[in-house]
Amino acid sequence: MFNKMATYLTGELTATSEDYKLLENMNKLTSLKYLEMKDIAVNISRNLKDLNQKYAGLQPYLEQINLIEEQVATLEQAAYKLDAYSKKLEAKYKKLEKR
Repeated sequence: MFNKMATYLTGELTATSEDYKLLENMNKLTSLKYLEMKDIAVNISRNLKDLNQKYAGLQPYLEQINLIEEQVATLEQAAYKLDAYSKKLEAKYKKLEKR
């Protein structure tokens, strides 16, 4: 009976020991995965800083583009008004020419 009890307890202790080894391996793998994720996060952070710096460098040019776009829109409206006015003048001229 003592041999069987010793065998049973040895088996229980071995199973518990194997469980702890498995947990240790899982913890090591999880730790490695977190280190990889940390490296990825650091790279993303660095790239984001670079992009923000580039955007800040482009900001004056983007403002100039917006200003030019507004000026072009104003110029376009003036061109349409001038076109409409010239058509009215042409119509008046033709009307006067027919008399």
